[in-house]
Amino acid sequence: MDLKTYVINKAKEAKYGSEILRKVSSKKKDTVLLKMAESLKKNSEMLIMENQKDIKFAEQKGLSKALIDRLSLNEKRINDMSDGLIEVAALPDPVGEITKMWKRPNGMTVGKMRVPIGVIGIIYEARPNVTVDATALCLKAGNSVVLRGGSEAINSNKAIVEILRSVSKEEGIHEGVITFIDIPEREAVTEMLKLEGIIDLIIPRGGEGLIKTVTENSRIPVLKHYKGVCHVFVDSDADISLAEKICFNAKVQRPATCNAMETMLVHKDIANTFLPDMIKKFKEAGVKIKGCSETRKIDSSIDVLKEEDLYMEYLDLILNIKVVESLEDAISHIAKYGSAHSDAIVTKDYDKAFRFLREVDSSAVFVNASTRLNDGFQFGLGAEIGISTDKIHARGPMGLEELTCTKFIVFGSGQLRE
Repeated sequence: MDLKTYVINKAKEAKYGSEILRKVSSKKKDTVLLKMAESLKKNSEMLIMENQKDIKFAEQKGLSKALIDRLSLNEKRINDMSDGLIEVAALPDPVGEITKMWKRPNGMTVGKMRVPIGVIGIIYEARPNVTVDATALCLKAGNSVVLRGGSEAINSNKAIVEILRSVSKEEGIHEGVITFIDIPEREAVTEMLKLEGIIDLIIPRGGEGLIKTVTENSRIPVLKHYKGVCHVFVDSDADISLAEKICFNAKVQRPATCNAMETMLVHKDIANTFLPDMIKKFKEAGVKIKGCSETRKIDSSIDVLKEEDLYMEYLDLILNIKVVESLEDAISHIAKYGSAHSDAIVTKDYDKAFRFLREVDSSAVFVNASTRLNDGFQFGLGAEIGISTDKIHARGPMGLEELTCTKFIVFGSGQLRE
């Protein structure tokens, strides 16, 4: 079978699965999710063994430590994936919810009901947890899913999908609700993006190159999880201890994630007090720092910050530091160099905080909290399929509701068009 036919057949299998899934009750969907959670834990040794194959190959290819971290599975991460399935099962099912209802003068009642989107294609890179999160959310929201993970994680993803499909089959739900394209060639993605009429929505998750390729080549609507050039602005009156904790967490806790801080902006009036200890802590954690001229006056050993660096999503232990003149300067900087993802201010000033909230045009804006908190679980939404930086259909963490659309429903008693 040639590649094109293979991809079309996988998508058609998912299309059939989506039609079956529309008839499945909320209770049944939850039962399946809970059994999937149980099965992941039972098969953790096998998953780790398959994951080690991917890690070994990644090390041979010389991939970065940050990327290998995203790729890695261990008992804790498998338990986290299992817990994610349980949490999604516990969430209210949005399918069938009537969000509005109104009566017309002719006695007709009109409403809007949440319904599944249909078939959702997920194109992602080296993160096996996305396989589980995407399946859980799509299944709960009544959608079938076509998964195409990165070649770096192919053994891990195949093992996970086999477990999930096996549970689905055991519970009497067609396996087509979860399909996986296990061809590593990029041509598989190209063919997948042509399947309008079969796949209803594409959600890419990965680096800027992947997002750009998908957006430019897809005939199917795309909901983008774009790059995260995230900022933390330390204001002149910030609590220094609090600012240190927030900035350290935003950069170091998991630098390979899209909501990690890439540029730290520091008000000029606090720079000499705040930066020496902060830079020291970053260096001790292995962070490579690039600084503006004012920052390098405080520590001349750090690298020179170039303008092109300010657009970078490093996804690694690399950080830009820039000293700014004012809150207005910080907001202007974020507008020019940011990616509308996650940005934060550390301040004691209520008025400045609310100006920052109003004027920074990002999917999530934080006051005195880490950008790392832009996450479905952290917001109480459950698992997310990504963080949308688009403004149409969904913005921010994309949970269950964002994986549905609405249709109009009408109750009449014989009304006719006059």
